[in-house]
Amino acid sequence: MDDYRRLADRMADDIAAGRLRPGQRLPPQRVFARRRGIAGSTAGRVYAELVRRGLVVGEVGRGTFVRAAPAGNGRALVEAATAAPVNLELNYPSAPGQSELLAPALAPLLRPDVLADALRPAAVTGTPEARQAAARLLATPHWHPAPDRILFTGNARQAVAAALASLVRPGGRVGVEALTYPVVKEIAARLGITLVPLATDEEGPRPESVVAAHRTAPLAALYLQPTLHNPTSVTTSPERRRRLADTAVDLNLPVVEDRIWSFLTDDDPLAAHAPGLTHVVDGLSKRVAPGLTAGFLVVPEERVEPVAAAVRSGGWSAGRFALEAAVRWIGDGTVERLVAAKRADAGRRRRIVDEELRGFAVRSDPRAYFAWWELPAPWRADTFTAAAAAQGIAVTPGPAFAVDPNRTPDAVRLGLASAPEPDLRRALRTLGGVVRAGP
Repeated sequence: MDDYRRLADRMADDIAAGRLRPGQRLPPQRVFARRRGIAGSTAGRVYAELVRRGLVVGEVGRGTFVRAAPAGNGRALVEAATAAPVNLELNYPSAPGQSELLAPALAPLLRPDVLADALRPAAVTGTPEARQAAARLLATPHWHPAPDRILFTGNARQAVAAALASLVRPGGRVGVEALTYPVVKEIAARLGITLVPLATDEEGPRPESVVAAHRTAPLAALYLQPTLHNPTSVTTSPERRRRLADTAVDLNLPVVEDRIWSFLTDDDPLAAHAPGLTHVVDGLSKRVAPGLTAGFLVVPEERVEPVAAAVRSGGWSAGRFALEAAVRWIGDGTVERLVAAKRADAGRRRRIVDEELRGFAVRSDPRAYFAWWELPAPWRADTFTAAAAAQGIAVTPGPAFAVDPNRTPDAVRLGLASAPEPDLRRALRTLGGVVRAGP
């Protein structure tokens, strides 16, 4: 094993054992190198490896800090000594009675003859039944995707990766919101893609920012989340969507539109305005269950084969069993019932945020399963994340979403979907008390 990985493993052990605490600042790389008797370049590789593993976060001008680790088995909240740790980083909604709703449609799949067919490999294009079912599921009032333009991946993340891999060569530039889905940052790094932050406002990405970025150096594509943007929950207005679509058409700029949270709304995608350029990404993990890993890609007609080739080359095809289950759940109305239940659930959880964090700068669409909390001074994202971890509560620090490392927000994202409602309420009340008490 390389020396830098051995050193990274030792530091990871120190973090896991609590010898390096969440929020603790690591020594500057040159100091670390001198203490360990290693080259400065090796120290840089150690720190980069720890960042890659998600154990530390680097902030320009501030240093490198230990990230909040998953909470241990100790006391979770000051109000309840017996409560389990609360993870507000995870964000997978689950409707009451979800398993009971899902089980009946699986019974036919368990017959040996049907199961044998369901366990065969699936093509990137799925099956005719899967394409028809997905087209019905994804349709909106003014957008009805053609079944023959739908491709299937193992999950929505793989759909994003396949779309970008098919559109952007290594070294290419992709415009994204200044705060974006952290996994997209990882995908871009693996593909050798440069992410270019776009200016946003209360309505989402600003079209003039797209033009300015493209003028500086040509963009190869855009990756946008116009529906319940993660982490801010901003939903782009219909007029702004039309302007963004017109801008993309004027610049002949392909768009990867992430609609993973679209099931909570009734809005039309950018694809309704720019169908020849927009690659729509969606999936079933949020809409149905996290273990149902099936992603959808709706692509322009002439892009079907290039994107399918990217899916195949990346090994990102969906499993046949997942597609067969999805067809049955969509067809018998189970998905529709789950979506209705989750919309109601999201509304209840959002009201808990309003009640427990009243008076703070918290942004969250009433339909969203997450909230963006802009922390008051003197709190910083890293110190607050560490303080929350000390109470047994995991949150996602704002810098994890920042594209520009020189512009990292002192904010945190709160995932509202996974914790039981009583735990969520106690956690938010505890976090409000932590902020009021000060660092």
